[in-house]
Amino acid sequence: MVSATDEVAAATKRRKLGPDSVSGVGPAFGRTEQMPVKKYRGFQSWYQIPFDAKWPKRSWPGKVITEAPRWCSVDLRDGNQALINPMNHEKKLRLFCHLLKLGYKEIEVGFPAASQTDFDFIRYIIDNGLVPDDVYIQVLTQAREPLIRRTIEGVRGAKNVVLHIYNSTSELQRRVVFKAARQEIKQMAVDGTKLLRRLADSELKGVNVRLEYSPESFTGTELDFALDVCEAVCDVWGATPENQVILNLPSTVEMCTPNVYADQIEWMCAHISRRDSVCISLHPHNDRGTGIAAAELALMAGADRVEGCLFGNGERTGNVCLVTLALNLFTQGIDPKVSYTDIAETIEISEFCTELRVPERYPWAGSLVYTAFSGSHQDAIKKGLAALGEEVWEVPYLPIDPQDIGRHYEAIIRVNSQSGKGGISYLLEQEYGIVLPKEAQAEFAQVVQKITDSSGREISAKEIYNAFMKSYIELQEPLSLVDYEMTKSSGQDQDVTVTARVRAGTEVISVHGEGNGFVSAFVGGLNKTLFARHNMFFELSDYQSTARSHCKQLQSSEAVCTVRCQAMISGKKQGAPKFGIGVHSNTTTAVLQAVVSALNRIAAAGDTDLFSHIANVSPSSA
Repeated sequence: MVSATDEVAAATKRRKLGPDSVSGVGPAFGRTEQMPVKKYRGFQSWYQIPFDAKWPKRSWPGKVITEAPRWCSVDLRDGNQALINPMNHEKKLRLFCHLLKLGYKEIEVGFPAASQTDFDFIRYIIDNGLVPDDVYIQVLTQAREPLIRRTIEGVRGAKNVVLHIYNSTSELQRRVVFKAARQEIKQMAVDGTKLLRRLADSELKGVNVRLEYSPESFTGTELDFALDVCEAVCDVWGATPENQVILNLPSTVEMCTPNVYADQIEWMCAHISRRDSVCISLHPHNDRGTGIAAAELALMAGADRVEGCLFGNGERTGNVCLVTLALNLFTQGIDPKVSYTDIAETIEISEFCTELRVPERYPWAGSLVYTAFSGSHQDAIKKGLAALGEEVWEVPYLPIDPQDIGRHYEAIIRVNSQSGKGGISYLLEQEYGIVLPKEAQAEFAQVVQKITDSSGREISAKEIYNAFMKSYIELQEPLSLVDYEMTKSSGQDQDVTVTARVRAGTEVISVHGEGNGFVSAFVGGLNKTLFARHNMFFELSDYQSTARSHCKQLQSSEAVCTVRCQAMISGKKQGAPKFGIGVHSNTTTAVLQAVVSALNRIAAAGDTDLFSHIANVSPSSA
């Protein structure tokens, strides 16, 4: 593998030599060879969806999804067959029980004719009464007699069953795999449905039986042929409004943009002769990365039902994700009819059963989905949470309330070198109850920025707090407050007197000041005692005092006081102003500590002569 350093060195050499003779694209970086694009043809160059009297124009773009579809989880069959290590009995049972807990009413539990494990599991949940009365278990079989007979044997005794039969109908598979004409492929579906009908009538008496038929690779099947096969299956089964056939129209391989799938679905809905006798079902795959979009557009086009897997498990790039689809509806104020109020549990069970990790950036579920590192995003989130009303959720960058799916606010904002004052101050407030003024936030953000730049990693709320304490509270040089007394006079002017002992470098000195408040008295005393005779003084501004807000780390009530001080030399400002912060159970103590803190930060910055006359003062990083 060529390193980035090697690439830069090679580019530098090419710049000196002139245009790259191999790529011919310029002097800096060469390009890899062109991809063999001529091997491929556009899907719509050979596949047409014609408008006609029954479908004169597409109407789905103007539609809006207003209710949840029927859901069918195929995790235990389609998802399971795609795993490196297929689920054993224990894992199947755990996932099945969790799907019931989530609220799924149709669950494809296996392919009983293809696997003894599947057959035994299906028998187990039936024989042990684990299937609720309002749930349909679905079983898959190809349209072949031995497989159909084994399937019927597997579901005897169930209360509600969907018999799912399929055969591939696509032009490519007819030509390459089966080498069969349309009529032969249609006859396979018809013969399989006839056998299912006969065996269901004779061997599944008392069972509520539904038929599902899938023209596999529907998206690669000519629509007139897909319609012909589906009509024939419905005729053989005897579809009625009371006994609907589920016509599952799968995007077995995603072959084009999702709008084309929506056109195909709307075309089928318009042309099927007994629309009220069929349930149009979707089974989108995600080969092009647009499985969710395909499902949603196809629902707008008239589909009634969706098959998929938790977190998009399935062959190749997976099936459509049921979690994402459901939570997409939820964020639009539509009841998804399933519940993900504890998304962490669903992730844990799915990862255990499938041995597949849910990625950090996975929609709605990933561990970083509700996390903001960007400074501007953090600031917007913080303000959005502060302005949030009681009824409608409206927070920038958070289209869903994390608490609604069992997540917590403390994970929303995390800090690295890309973060800003908003995120840093949010964590200080949420974790430690410390609220800083806006300009103090900006100053402290520079402290944190140095840490993240040097470490090159995310830092925790605890590390931020430690940096805050080190920069403002624990900084005791060159000044520190030893103790103080405060008295009030009965007069109207100069009515507060502060006498304090302050350690200045290596000496403890007495400071005496008067003013119309204890802050001005203390500032006046410091200026008179330490600075005035050297033609220096400091000014105080931006005084703020707040109660430390409720948070996890707070043990008792405390005041957080913030001041900003500016050094003045011969009447002119010198250096940058600095904030100081004091935290104490006594508000007066906290504000006096804040004044001392600000002066120490001015000294640490090293850009003023204010402390040049005090022994043992050396500038350090502020």
